[in-house]
Amino acid sequence: MMLDWNAYQSEVAAGVADLGRTNAAIIRGYRELSNTGKDAVLDPKTRELIAIAVAVTRQCDGCITIHTDAAIRHGATREDIVEALGVAISVNAGAALVFSTRVLDAYKAKTA
Repeated sequence: MMLDWNAYQSEVAAGVADLGRTNAAIIRGYRELSNTGKDAVLDPKTRELIAIAVAVTRQCDGCITIHTDAAIRHGATREDIVEALGVAISVNAGAALVFSTRVLDAYKAKTA
């Protein structure tokens, strides 16, 4: 195992709690953002699968452990999670391809 994900999640929660004791407004603002759209069309499992794909894209271990836990609690299977990861992988490869054209464009501009 790369990381003790359960212990890490507890460490993240403790760090967030400490931050909240110092400045509760930050945590309130984050919670308000996180709760936006919860009454919307997407069910909680789908929202968490999207969150996992974004967590991978952003390379956020804290997000990975928290949203994997939440996805499981909302009924996501390993297969559901793997499919979400497949989407993240395909989009990231596509994003790298598209942004590669920006590098070539910058090169062209700088060498003109």
